[in-house]
Amino acid sequence: MLHWFLQIPPITGDSASAASLPAAAPKEMHLWDVLVAGGPLMIPLALLLVAAIFFFIERYIAIRRVLQLDEHFMGLIRDHILNGNISAAKSQAKNTYNPVGRMIHKGIQRIGKPIDAIERSMESVAQLEMYELERNLNILSVIARAAPIFGFIGTLAGLMQLFFNINATGEFVLNTIAGGLYVKIVTSLTGLLIGLVAYLGYSFLMAQVDKAANKMEVAASDFLDVLQEPTH
Repeated sequence: MLHWFLQIPPITGDSASAASLPAAAPKEMHLWDVLVAGGPLMIPLALLLVAAIFFFIERYIAIRRVLQLDEHFMGLIRDHILNGNISAAKSQAKNTYNPVGRMIHKGIQRIGKPIDAIERSMESVAQLEMYELERNLNILSVIARAAPIFGFIGTLAGLMQLFFNINATGEFVLNTIAGGLYVKIVTSLTGLLIGLVAYLGYSFLMAQVDKAANKMEVAASDFLDVLQEPTH
């Protein structure tokens, strides 16, 4: 009775031979081939990636100089000033190749003037130093926005070309269309990845800039407190 429910068709010669044939191995997709197939717009995307990496490294090195300030720097400045050795304090600050050192050096040069005047002069130096720290960071921000747009343009241009060829030839082959679509999407995916890398790099560096600004504010506050302490 079991054969009433399981009606298995007989295996013919053709089906038997087809079943005996090994399954076709899937075609391997190499990354370089896919990137090359993305078209000419992959060139500006590659340039944007190189620029993002370059400016990230360059800004990271510049910002780290501020964050690596000697923890004993302000203590030495305080001791020199309280001991009345202004020239030693000035030399200590001048030889510290750091935005904090340059700001404190400007404050030492203004010793003897009102505290408000000293504070304003130090704030001016701090603003210039912050401008230098943030220099070229806008480039990362622009790359984070521009890279996805370049990618979408490449995808749209590729799709227009694909459908134009279909309309011109009248051929509607699913394999050809699927292959063309995944290749054209490469530019969008590449642009999004580059934009994400640039955005993460920009956000990280801005956080480091905030840390540097906080360190400069603390140093300026400590210096002004030192000036108002009684000398020996």
